[in-house]
Amino acid sequence: MPLVLVRNDITKMEVDAIVNAAQPALLGGGGVDGAIHKAAGPGLLEECRTLGGCERGQAKITRGYRLPCKYVIHTVGPVYEDGKHGEEQVLRSCYRASLALAKERGLHTVAFPLISAGVYGYPKDEALRVAVDAISGFLLEADGEEMLVTLVVFSPTPFLLSKKLFPDVHEYIDDHYVDTHYDACASRMRLAQFKAQTGEFAPRPVGAAPAAANAAGSAYPTLKRLLGQIDESFTQMLLRKIDEKGMTDAQCYKKANIDRKLFSKIRGDIHYKPSKATALAFAIALELPLAETEDMLAKAGYAFSPASKFDVIVEYFIRKGNYNVFEINEALFAFDQSLLGA
Repeated sequence: MPLVLVRNDITKMEVDAIVNAAQPALLGGGGVDGAIHKAAGPGLLEECRTLGGCERGQAKITRGYRLPCKYVIHTVGPVYEDGKHGEEQVLRSCYRASLALAKERGLHTVAFPLISAGVYGYPKDEALRVAVDAISGFLLEADGEEMLVTLVVFSPTPFLLSKKLFPDVHEYIDDHYVDTHYDACASRMRLAQFKAQTGEFAPRPVGAAPAAANAAGSAYPTLKRLLGQIDESFTQMLLRKIDEKGMTDAQCYKKANIDRKLFSKIRGDIHYKPSKATALAFAIALELPLAETEDMLAKAGYAFSPASKFDVIVEYFIRKGNYNVFEINEALFAFDQSLLGA
């Protein structure tokens, strides 16, 4: 774990292995295949000549030569006809066979292109979904040493996929997203969230007279009372929720798309302050309803904001009861947002 989606040139990735979307003969070609051979130099082609080609859906490995990676895993994807000739099965096999080969060789960092989405004609939106599903499934099932997998999309505008992949998310964003310059609305939302968390701190209605001062000289709760409500830290809440859900630590951080080392750091520090993406990733892994997710965010010092597309998208999935962190990240990537967990 985990799975990361990025926009980059795969020939620039400094990982243990990159995956080449190759031709069956493994002798180079156009697109990603040609770019990898060009960057690697003639040594790659010479070694590929000794491999005897590769069947579709299978994978073979060579050295990386002039590339910044140590190895190149070559896999041959399906040529897309109409989606009714076993293309998806072969495409899934490409990802799983490549990852199995990487695991067999003890490789920990692997970068994939979007296989078959170029000259082989696989629709990019469908190719992305198959890739995310196949890779995440492998990682969730994997035992032993963990692997960091990067899905590299070369397109500079992945959010163009969003209307095809997530039209309902588009509609939800249109209904709930508030541009950042609407400061008054954002402020009201923050105050409403604070009220929900404390049960007391409500904004005064417009035009209403100030409330009578309390003994401390204020209508609002005293600092002492507010501090008294901080009964547990983020780490304590996280560990309590894991126990309540009957999960193991590994089940939780894998479902959250979180690296084991980061989880160990959080577990070992009662006052650890995670990033917002990490806090939300754990809430998703624990399948917390919206109110409990807001509570976990508050423990980390954050709140949902209508001025953040990232927040609105995550909130959409929680309201829909969809707690698949990889599918949520697929949507976030399609809308050009940062990802959960990784």
